[in-house]
Amino acid sequence: MRAEPQGAGEFPRPQPFDPKSPQRFINRELSWLAFNSRVLEEALNERHPLLERVRFLSISASNLDEFYMVRVAGLRGQVRENVTTPSQEGLSPAEQLALINHDALDLMARQQRCWRDLEPKLKSAGVEVLDIEELSDAESEWVEAEFLKNIFPVVTPIALDPAHPFPFVQNLGFVLALSMRRRDGRILNALLPLPVKIKRFLRLPTPSGGDPKRLRFIALEKVIFSCIRHLFPGYEIVAHGAFRVLRDSDVEVEEEAEDLVRVFETLVKRRRRGDVIRVKVESSTPPTLQALIREKLQAHPQDFVLVEGLLGLSQ
Repeated sequence: MRAEPQGAGEFPRPQPFDPKSPQRFINRELSWLAFNSRVLEEALNERHPLLERVRFLSISASNLDEFYMVRVAGLRGQVRENVTTPSQEGLSPAEQLALINHDALDLMARQQRCWRDLEPKLKSAGVEVLDIEELSDAESEWVEAEFLKNIFPVVTPIALDPAHPFPFVQNLGFVLALSMRRRDGRILNALLPLPVKIKRFLRLPTPSGGDPKRLRFIALEKVIFSCIRHLFPGYEIVAHGAFRVLRDSDVEVEEEAEDLVRVFETLVKRRRRGDVIRVKVESSTPPTLQALIREKLQAHPQDFVLVEGLLGLSQ
């Protein structure tokens, strides 16, 4: 709003405002994203305890997932049905989606910067999240033993070939994608969904003579990848990456339904199998695997997001 020049000591005179203009409204979806930015700001607040800041970061990421699964899914449905009726603030569903994706990408980038800022602070406070290369020989042996005992029995490798089509990936599914070369030179693509009943981060045992107050963790996907030879003996890893899938979880309940319990049971099951709304992929995933994932999940380009950093901050 531009103000007319005034004399010294006078307040600027506001321009006339049309009380019927759609500009008097704020888009509710963009307003929600602004609210979630405030949640993230709590993770950046150095006056909070360190683990509380990590919790706020996780809440912010979880909120964003739920936002896409419900609110964005509703808008996507309107676009699919060619609805062009503008909202109160004058934006069509397609225009709202474009603005949402822009703001959400910025929010995700700030979440990753927040994690990179918190990680060294956690390490200084005695909580470390390690890579495979940072493990000692004893810790590497423990990781392999833990994999063979508790992870190997519940991991289901899925080969991708004409006899084994691309499997269904449920909502919030976290999957490793692999491209491997056999001894005869043939290439095999495969998927490894992360087991949902195993914690995302495994706590490493305290080394002999080490400080028992120091907590050392390693991500489940790194453990599985380091032991991939047990799942695919005789294969050489050519390329690998990871991705997460968000699906349409928007539900509509008919209040006049005869059995609301049965209706909700059906809706909860349907939440796992909705249309793909967003696919988050590790930025280190090679383009060939990216193209395979995008094609098989039938994801639109605007729904396919590369994440530079830790995938699945909400987990």
